[in-house]
Amino acid sequence: MAMALRQTMTPFEAVNYYFERAADLEKIAPATRAALRMPSAELRVEVPLRRDNGDLEVYVGYRVQHDNSRGPYKGGIRYHPNTEIEEVRALASLMTWKTAVVDVPFGGGKGGVQIDPLGLSTAEKERLTRTYTRRIAGIIGANEDIPAPDVNTDAKTMAWIVDEYAQMKGWTPAVVTGKPIAVGGSYGREAATGRGCVIVMDQAIKNASWAAKAPTVAIQGFGNVGSWAARIAHERGYKIVAVGDENGTVYAEDGLHIPTLVHHRAATGTIHGFAGAEALDAEAVLYAEVDVLLPAAMGEVINHENVDRVRCRMIVEGANHPVTPWADRELVERRVTVVPDILANAGGVLASYFEWVQNIQQFRWDEKEVNDRLTRRMVSAYESVQLLATDRGLTLREAAFVLAVGRVAEASALRGAI
Repeated sequence: MAMALRQTMTPFEAVNYYFERAADLEKIAPATRAALRMPSAELRVEVPLRRDNGDLEVYVGYRVQHDNSRGPYKGGIRYHPNTEIEEVRALASLMTWKTAVVDVPFGGGKGGVQIDPLGLSTAEKERLTRTYTRRIAGIIGANEDIPAPDVNTDAKTMAWIVDEYAQMKGWTPAVVTGKPIAVGGSYGREAATGRGCVIVMDQAIKNASWAAKAPTVAIQGFGNVGSWAARIAHERGYKIVAVGDENGTVYAEDGLHIPTLVHHRAATGTIHGFAGAEALDAEAVLYAEVDVLLPAAMGEVINHENVDRVRCRMIVEGANHPVTPWADRELVERRVTVVPDILANAGGVLASYFEWVQNIQQFRWDEKEVNDRLTRRMVSAYESVQLLATDRGLTLREAAFVLAVGRVAEASALRGAI
């Protein structure tokens, strides 16, 4: 039976709240629910790091494998102080449902190290990455579990992983995705998550039949996802009026010139001090009166404490679980459309799938082909979710989870896993 909704839930409880609702709607048997609810395996490792000054520090790392009924485990690696087992379980579970929504032959996994990487030199981060890779090498592989970048990791991090793995098991570029082009990466991968957000935002706005010619947008987070979403949305005629990060928000009623903001951030290391923009506090971006809010930073930023201050017409979840279940219910009651994370930010795993396919084939596609394939698959996924939502009177989140849970349950049953 569905879990009781509470104001505060752990990340894993929140994901399973949506899973249980979908399982109720699909009439999934109790035994099948039990098999799909919990991760298949969890690995906790100690990651010793020799600092540049000679000190030895030890950090905790994880790799969680949730479900591989539809293919190898797939999911990112993050370096963050809040990388705890509950969070990693939740993200691994979300990857299972995300890969199923966009119908790629992967399951869900996630990993990371509990560390603040901002205090690390490049050499220290490389040593940390190589040690963590050695610790998890026994459970990853091109046909077993395929990591990718996530919070505070990037293409360079993936290059270190693929090299360390190669020293142990031979050159296997498909063991990770999100790599630099020079070591087997795919064109279009860096921008893919942000691009996917804009593609589904386009579709959701068309479905809403808004009269606005240039919808206004606020974007929380200006890292990989947020900055690319801003650039692509700007190119498509959206008016980005607010961009924020953990240190503050820049706001311009007439719209920010995103290419100049990107240049400013590259030159100064921050979005702040941007000429012609008003400086506001960090949370102001969440409360901007806009057509679309795109949270693209961390989880649970819209919750029971602040949901009443959110003033947008639509939320496109660029981050993983940025809206808590309690806040989601409040938004639904206010008729705010929420495009869920397992659909909205799935462009990254789609492009990772394309990279994996190219690595296995040893044949590279050009950027246009990658972007065209990404667009077709994201539009198709959105249309499938929207059609199901309309036919059964569901929210987009409910429909996405129903579609995903049904696909995973079917694969598990056909394989005899449950």
